[in-house]
Amino acid sequence: GLESMEALQKAVREQIGHDYDGASRERLKRSLLDALAGSHDFEVPPGMVAAELDAIWQTFGEQATEAAQQGESPDQAELPDEAETKERYAPVAERRVRLGLLLSEVGQQNNIEVHPEEVNQAISAQARRFPGQERQVIEYFQKDPQAQAQLRAPIFEDKVIDFILELAEVEDRLAAIEALMR
Repeated sequence: GLESMEALQKAVREQIGHDYDGASRERLKRSLLDALAGSHDFEVPPGMVAAELDAIWQTFGEQATEAAQQGESPDQAELPDEAETKERYAPVAERRVRLGLLLSEVGQQNNIEVHPEEVNQAISAQARRFPGQERQVIEYFQKDPQAQAQLRAPIFEDKVIDFILELAEVEDRLAAIEALMR
């Protein structure tokens, strides 16, 4: 739908650049979270860890349901053993809770807030993912505070991470695409 080959090339270049910027940010974010997790060791509330394990288990269930609906083999659509899975993912859940508490504390100490306009933008972005159903998606989020909280959490996390990165000495360096995407 573009007017010329040059316009197409420009659009592709911009999209690739956007993709690389996103991958670079994710790598930086992962490095920051790894550094935070490695430098802070404290007991986390067992109830929060259990809730996170339940969320991880729920994700497994959703993935198995999707696999079954897409006609994948029974092995791919089968749920692993719940107790074994939760035991294996307990360190992941504990890390997630610890990082969530750390980021929450940094956000509170520095008065970082998610504004209603930011949540509305996230709702609009979600609505655009479902062409023809935008109104229903918007109504769903407007009526469900928990759904709004699920949108607010990653916005808050990104704002806190941006705040920390502003304070950090970050150096740019070239990386091979393969290394960046790993």
